[in-house]
Amino acid sequence: MSDIQADIKAQVDANPVMLFMKGTPQFPQCGFSSVVVQILDHLGVDYQTANVLESDDLRNGIKQFSDWPTIPQLYVKGEFVGGCDIIREMFEQGELREFLKQQGLALAE
Repeated sequence: MSDIQADIKAQVDANPVMLFMKGTPQFPQCGFSSVVVQILDHLGVDYQTANVLESDDLRNGIKQFSDWPTIPQLYVKGEFVGGCDIIREMFEQGELREFLKQQGLALAE
């Protein structure tokens, strides 16, 4: 495992909800990242982020780590959940809130 893969695994393992995104929650650098941040904020779940624009190694490494070609990528309790389209669909169908609750995460009511 390369250093970047080990770093990504450490972040995913250390944070119950981890979002790899372009930019920051305050200043998303792409619309897809912005949508996922808005959904997580709306649900009121605590999450950590990593800005893939800060490092080519991270931007390429996360795609290899998940075997998923796009960013953002959301991980919950160490598992890859999906990118923007999957997260938005789960949210719109009420599945995301239920999934997060099942994982034992605190949400806003």
